[in-house]
Amino acid sequence: MRFLSSRRRHPLAGLVVLLFALTAVGGLYTALAPEQATADNAQTDMVEGGRQLFIVGCASCHGLAGQGVSTRQGANYGPSLVGVGAAAVDFQVGTGRMPMAKVDTQAPRKPPVYNEEETEALAAYVASLGPGPAIPDDEYLDISDVTDEELAEGGAFFRTNCTACHNSVGAGGALPDGRYAPPLTDVEAVHIYEAMLTGPQQMPVFSDEVLTPEDKRNVIAYIKKIESQPTYGGFGMGGIGPVADGVIAWVVGLGAMVIAAVWIAAHGVRVAKKDEGVQR
Repeated sequence: MRFLSSRRRHPLAGLVVLLFALTAVGGLYTALAPEQATADNAQTDMVEGGRQLFIVGCASCHGLAGQGVSTRQGANYGPSLVGVGAAAVDFQVGTGRMPMAKVDTQAPRKPPVYNEEETEALAAYVASLGPGPAIPDDEYLDISDVTDEELAEGGAFFRTNCTACHNSVGAGGALPDGRYAPPLTDVEAVHIYEAMLTGPQQMPVFSDEVLTPEDKRNVIAYIKKIESQPTYGGFGMGGIGPVADGVIAWVVGLGAMVIAAVWIAAHGVRVAKKDEGVQR
């Protein structure tokens, strides 16, 4: 103590105290903030895992670094994925459209090849290649508290912008050049949101600047509403009109009756007796 007391007025005493304080603060920060480092390590591990999956299952078409692969004619064998974002990967892989079984006009929806953890890792890797749309938050996928007014707004937007391709009840429809708008039945809310956000294949992009996240949620609520409605009048016939069942019943039913009448007339008792008389 006498040693320290005699040197407390030394010119370097303040510097020693400052160094001691900085060392103490650094030690406390390291001890009290380990979770951030763990989270960063976990994200790094996920990206690396996604990269390994990408090299095996995606690089043959999209390139080892996601830069895309071009044909000799200059067309894209596999487009670049730089900047498409995690949302595009989650939609394409989560709906089974990617990886494609063969190169075709349009990637069909099918059972997913990758599980949820692998899809998340692939999305994290592609997101690391460049900034792009992220997977939507759960708050924009919960439609349980959507009001009637919001539901009506979602329906108005859907009828104005979507029915030309997807039909008035989301049953889908044909498009030029062998393409088609897929049906929206049994599609998860997150995938409907991501489709609007990223514009897969020939679908237009409805970014958050064009259609807010709340508006997208309202559209999803409307789609789920019409999906849950019963098919009044019978089979529904794809929702092409309120009299579709009647037209089909009239044409098919009346046609069947005409065919039956002709057959009876051709094979009736009198015809059989007439034939017997001719033979005699």
